Amino acid sequence: MKRKLINMLELQNDMNSKVNVDWRSAGNEWYRAIWIESSEMLEHYGWKWWKKQMPDLMQVKLEVVDIVHFALSIRLEQDSSLVASAATIADAFRSPVMTDDIKTTIELLVKQTLVDRGAHFSTIAGVMRHLDMTFDELYEIYVSKNVLNMFRQDNGYKEGTYLKIWHGREDNEHLASIIQTLNSNSADFKGDIYKALVAAYRAAQAA
Repeated sequence: MKRKLINMLELQNDMNSKVNVDWRSAGNEWYRAIWIESSEMLEHYGWKWWKKQMPDLMQVKLEVVDIVHFALSIRLEQDSSLVASAATIADAFRSPVMTDDIKTTIELLVKQTLVDRGAHFSTIAGVMRHLDMTFDELYEIYVSKNVLNMFRQDNGYKEGTYLKIWHGREDNEHLASIIQTLNSNSADFKGDIYKALVAAYRAAQAA
């Protein structure tokens, strides 16, 4: 777990640096991104009692991964040692904090985040426990979403020219479909994802 967490921290630093080389001193409101993503996660799970809703579990898991991106960024700002950060995060993942319902666990994560603007991996682990989501699954999706984020930046996301909706579906949904067709044990799993995204994006633009 620590080895994979070190890799995730490295990937997160690379992604943040692609957006802004001086990201550590930019004063980014990571906490705000976390509670907004938490709201989106609740929407994908479903909470409206006045209509029939079926949880979109893959999209819920993708939102968990988005939250992890921002939580990792908080840890990177707090500690320059990747090994130390990985150890701290690993301990948190081994001690899930949760309520008896995923909706209130998500709300707990939001509350904690708004109170101290920190990274709460134990509560993230609690949400994952509700979803029967393993750390290995989190890692696989994290790497995939990291590639998507890189792809977005390479195709004008920051400049506002990137098309997030392809053939009526958000790129996150395309990513979920792509992951299911690829072998995560491939020697170039990241490269395989990127190539598949390029093909899907070009097809959407040509349509």
